[in-house]
Amino acid sequence: MRVIIVGAGVLGTMHAWQAVSRGHEVVHLEREAAARGASVRNFGLVWVSGRSAGPELDTALRARELWEEIGKQVPDLGFRASGSLTPVTTDRERAVAREALAAPEARLRDLHYLDPDQVREVNPALRGEMLGALWCRRDAQVEPRTAQRALQDTLARSGRYTLLTGREARELPRPGAVRDDHGDLHEGDHVVLCTGAQLGGLVRELAPDLPVRRVRLQMMQTEPLETTLTTSVADADSFRYYPAYRGPGLDTLNAHQPQPATARDHAMQLLMVQRADGSLTIGDTHEYEHPFSFDTDEAPYEHLTGVVEGLLGRPLPSIRRRWAGVYAQCTDPGTVVHRAPVADGAWLVTGPGGRGMTCSPAIAETTANDLGW
Repeated sequence: MRVIIVGAGVLGTMHAWQAVSRGHEVVHLEREAAARGASVRNFGLVWVSGRSAGPELDTALRARELWEEIGKQVPDLGFRASGSLTPVTTDRERAVAREALAAPEARLRDLHYLDPDQVREVNPALRGEMLGALWCRRDAQVEPRTAQRALQDTLARSGRYTLLTGREARELPRPGAVRDDHGDLHEGDHVVLCTGAQLGGLVRELAPDLPVRRVRLQMMQTEPLETTLTTSVADADSFRYYPAYRGPGLDTLNAHQPQPATARDHAMQLLMVQRADGSLTIGDTHEYEHPFSFDTDEAPYEHLTGVVEGLLGRPLPSIRRRWAGVYAQCTDPGTVVHRAPVADGAWLVTGPGGRGMTCSPAIAETTANDLGW
């Protein structure tokens, strides 16, 4: 087959990977000079620990397998089976961690509880005060700023992959065909639209009642930390955000240990990952109401700095850069991704939300299977 894929972020690139891996030819269109949306403005986490039991966890676990397989073929992805630690500092937070360990899916996530000495054995960089930590050995990470390019460079060597940048899809004039804003017609057997948070223009014309919303977040990156952060790190506010931790313990935590005002007002949790160059990617916030702010707010960065310094037991390295990003999320939280036909021979795949980097390999595999690639 010849497949036309629109959007060269991680979701579109993983669809290209599936098509080329199955022997097909791909023409890949990207409106920018390179993908610059949520696919590069994220942590690079392959995050199994917080996913809700059922389809979401199943998708994340399959994606984790695929990331590792692809990482062996594309070392420049920077795949690392690093696991994650979520330190707890109060008895109520520890109770939520204990409930997660008792859940039927704990074995699938490879969850364990560590006391403070064990935490420092697993990740010596965490020298702050804590009661222990929830350790998820299934979590992993890749390098988000370079992963798409590494995948695309490998695909190009197949001889069956063409990436055309600076091309915005404007029209689907007939089945399997896309006309871009240069007036060029790209014809194939299937069209897959993976346009991320770009939900206007052609996407709005094709799917005016799309059950997807846009979410804005803020993040930052430091100068290199002088020591190795051997795992990714979350704080206990992630219990409030991720569905895997819902239960009586979380209800008690929310009722009796409210978030600080800044964290509450910006729907915050801490996620922290060390990049290949030693720097730390730290976030994040969540903003749901449109129109989004055009500037970044300093208070969340100050809050995150305090949380990180408490866990590291040392000052945070100086900040190298700050940024905001927007991703597309299904309005039904139980839906992993919106995948639907929008024209004869064309499908729209969007809305994985903050799960996009984690789940994209498995989402693309399902699309490929459904379309008979």
